[in-house]
Amino acid sequence: MPDQASSARFAELQSILRCNACGSGLEPATDGFLCAACGQRFPLLRGTLRCVGPDNYADSFGWQWQRYDQTQMDDLTRRESEMDFLRKAGLTPEELHGKLVLDVGCGMGRYADVVTRWGAKVVGIDLSAAAEVAARNLADRDFFAVQADVFALPFAPESFDYIYSIGVLHHTPDCEKAVKSLTQFLKPGGTLAVWLYSGYHKWYRFSDIYRKVTSRMSRQHLHRILAVTVPVLNAVDRGLRVVPGIGRPLAGLVNYVFPVNRSPIAEWRVLDTFDWYSPKYQSKHTYEEVFPWLTSCGLENLRVGEVPIAVRGRKPPKPARDQEAEPAAAEVSSV
Repeated sequence: MPDQASSARFAELQSILRCNACGSGLEPATDGFLCAACGQRFPLLRGTLRCVGPDNYADSFGWQWQRYDQTQMDDLTRRESEMDFLRKAGLTPEELHGKLVLDVGCGMGRYADVVTRWGAKVVGIDLSAAAEVAARNLADRDFFAVQADVFALPFAPESFDYIYSIGVLHHTPDCEKAVKSLTQFLKPGGTLAVWLYSGYHKWYRFSDIYRKVTSRMSRQHLHRILAVTVPVLNAVDRGLRVVPGIGRPLAGLVNYVFPVNRSPIAEWRVLDTFDWYSPKYQSKHTYEEVFPWLTSCGLENLRVGEVPIAVRGRKPPKPARDQEAEPAAAEVSSV
């Protein structure tokens, strides 16, 4: 059955939607959108525009966010995701209010929840079925969920005021290519912010050995193992740290050999450890790598965030004479 409510909402985005096969504009269809040029269809299903097939290398994230669909969402008593966004993206409510923003790798919508709360219109893309979880979680917000591949996004160039991607692009087959591919979708004067796993510290060496096995396990089997081992290792860590003298060094050694998340929230510990050990791809990076990626794409005013590797850069605005010479582009309505 056609998703009529979603069709009406996604009509707001029609001016920036493009066929990710041939680049042509899309037209409304009974089940979503249609490329009149090549005939490719983009169905709307469960509030999500589908631009990829159901199976891909990000399947573990789809399962993860269906299982933990509310775990990291902020509520009236906590603002962990908001604080995390500020530290890793470096973007503020004042910057984002009223802007059109692209969330790359939206998962179940934890950061889009923050940014829509600040008054932005957010398009969230995810390669996995997590996109439909975000659509459900943010059904009452100015949010549009799109299941799409970062290497073949269904948008016109220079569509977004801001683009951010937090903890996602290092899970693609080619992180550098993924980062560089996003700059074409920034409006002149727009900002790109990314946060990637750090390559400076080698605490993850043992986890990289384990990942050769864990990334090939079934999601359910790996999760069952971690649901037992993470609480046990956390208890060992707490116990060792109260032992005088040798306790803390021993706790550090255990953490180095058996790396798991140490969040104060028990459910987050299992979730984030699963997030570390399950993906097929996982790369680590340094500022010395990432800065040249962004400058080679023409971004300027590069700044680092509080938590490595966090970088943001701005696309230069067009000269005034170029703006006057060009016809006004179609705009997506502001919030």
